[in-house]
Amino acid sequence: MKRATQITWAGIIMVAVLWVLLPSCKKEAAISTTPAITFDSLSPNPATRYLDTIRMVISYKDGDGDLGQDSTDAKNLFVTDSRNNVVSQFRIPQLAPTGSNIAIEGNINVVLPPQFFVNDSDVTETVLYSIYVVDRAGHQSNTVTSPSLLIKK
Repeated sequence: MKRATQITWAGIIMVAVLWVLLPSCKKEAAISTTPAITFDSLSPNPATRYLDTIRMVISYKDGDGDLGQDSTDAKNLFVTDSRNNVVSQFRIPQLAPTGSNIAIEGNINVVLPPQFFVNDSDVTETVLYSIYVVDRAGHQSNTVTSPSLLIKK
């Protein structure tokens, strides 16, 4: 009778240990093959028209590593100016070797030339930039919007 009690206690201890350890074996969530971006920074703010280069940083995640292009003619990053809805197109260079199918993540620096005023009679203008990227498979990311940028004379 005593032996059966020992087995029961051993079983209970084993179950308790497994219950504590199993959560640590969780797999990390898979990163989607559709790229995802987040907005990190915008500077300078305020900016002086015709003078200050605008620098933005966005973070990206892509589950299959097909973000970016080798071709210098390819455009895969798009920035829309809220004042006039003009879309500026940029190229992200290829970030992982073709066919590698690996998850990638990092930062992309976006540099805009000094800004102008849409209405020259203004003393200041405020602009928001909307940004998205497209990978080699044609998957379009979410769109992120910058904080307000004040442009002054």
